[in-house]
Amino acid sequence: MTDTVVFTSRDLHRHSGKELDQIFAAAPAGSLPHGLGRGTALILTNTPFSRFLAGFARLGAWRGKQFADDGSTLLNVVSPFGIRAIKAAVYLGPSWVDQRPCVVLDYSQTSFVARPIRDEIREIAPGMYLGMVFFWKRKLPVRFALSFAGR
Repeated sequence: MTDTVVFTSRDLHRHSGKELDQIFAAAPAGSLPHGLGRGTALILTNTPFSRFLAGFARLGAWRGKQFADDGSTLLNVVSPFGIRAIKAAVYLGPSWVDQRPCVVLDYSQTSFVARPIRDEIREIAPGMYLGMVFFWKRKLPVRFALSFAGR
């Protein structure tokens, strides 16, 4: 976590993709999350469209991730109804970005639908994680934030 900057999901929309990658690279893995992480999609950040796209994603598709109490698995919170679906294994491991430790959200053995997806998160502020998305081992220009209230 940074000593001088506290990030909110609103702040992250103001950064370019390159700046978000730098924030991710500078952050520690953090601990394995547990409980509900409120999700924010970070798409076309630092443009007038970023917040609109995040709101659209939240209303229609993805609202966050519900982590098990022991932090070993998660279910994505999807749809306007908050359905828990699309399971991932959660563990500490080396990042595909820079080989440094991160929290890996691995769908390869737990979800037929999301098998080619791997997310990586790092704690950029207390209770705030920044995530990178990989599809078939290729980093996508889509990022996300998870905010855990009360942490």
